Amino acid sequence: MTFHITYILLAALFFFYTKQSFAVDAQPPSELHIAPKSHVEPKYHVEPKPHVTPNFGPLLSYAQAPIQTNSLTPQLRSGYSMEDGSTEAYAALTAASIWIKTREYRADYYQNQLFIGTKWQATPQFQLDLHYRWNYASNNYLDGPIEGFHDFFSIQHNGRDKVDDHQFNIAVPKYNIRVDDFEGDTISSAFTLYAQYQLIAAEHHGLSIGSSIFYNRVANGAFEGHQLEQSLQFNYEFRVTDHNFFTNVGVIYQYEAQTIGDLPHNTLRFSWAGGYQFEFIENHELHLEYRLYEGAENGISDLSFAVHEILAGYRYTMKNSAIELLFVENVVNMDNSTDIAFQIGYRYQFRND
Repeated sequence: MTFHITYILLAALFFFYTKQSFAVDAQPPSELHIAPKSHVEPKYHVEPKPHVTPNFGPLLSYAQAPIQTNSLTPQLRSGYSMEDGSTEAYAALTAASIWIKTREYRADYYQNQLFIGTKWQATPQFQLDLHYRWNYASNNYLDGPIEGFHDFFSIQHNGRDKVDDHQFNIAVPKYNIRVDDFEGDTISSAFTLYAQYQLIAAEHHGLSIGSSIFYNRVANGAFEGHQLEQSLQFNYEFRVTDHNFFTNVGVIYQYEAQTIGDLPHNTLRFSWAGGYQFEFIENHELHLEYRLYEGAENGISDLSFAVHEILAGYRYTMKNSAIELLFVENVVNMDNSTDIAFQIGYRYQFRND
């Protein structure tokens, strides 16, 4: 049913797009000003347009929990559109460390992510976003710094300090999953198409609705398989002076999945996220986020429990671009999410001005 809802939404968005009016108001003729002979002024004087920083919205980031990051998970997005006709290109690199040890399963590996894409504001209301994410297993040497951090703050290692560093192992005996020494393998390789329509765009309040179609295919290796998923989400933003508040709620439907082992996936999942942006100095922003994702496994292990993640980050904005730095940490349930992830990203908007 969700699959058909996605097509209905996309058809509705196309209908609104084709109904847009492109009438151009005629401009009144300019009044001529004849200056005295003693003082000659230019015939035309154009005031410079004040620069307005592009609307980048929340930081460019994706879920980092092992299953959610390799599936379709709604991103926290702005409730407002970009400038009409503008296009954004973006890219980000993420390094993450996963350490999970329970009675049901164990995971000890590094995951890295390349995230590239583009957004296009086709009309004042309609936006498209196409991106590609490649998750791959490679040594990013985070074990040492993480163990040092735990020692410094007297945080328990949960067995991490009793095994060798830089391993790539996953074992879930209940579902016939055991993968060893998979360094260099592709974990997921996915394209996502997102379409958004602006519902409300007031001075302080923005509300939009969006739908995504996600396809992941890994041709070979330990994680060979494919997934087809869809999602629907609402995005809300509240703006006041230098403060922005974001929130979204989403539902994800897994239409088809053929992945590692016999892990029973939860075909219908819900998500929520909230964020805060503060421009403490011109061009300098601080960001905080809290994310809540329904468990991805349809079973009784910790993978079936909700995932809680917090994000803290910084953005430096320039005329048409931005550099972003952030980290993501799991909280509440320590046995179903990434231990920690670090990311650097760059975004550029091509605008009509």
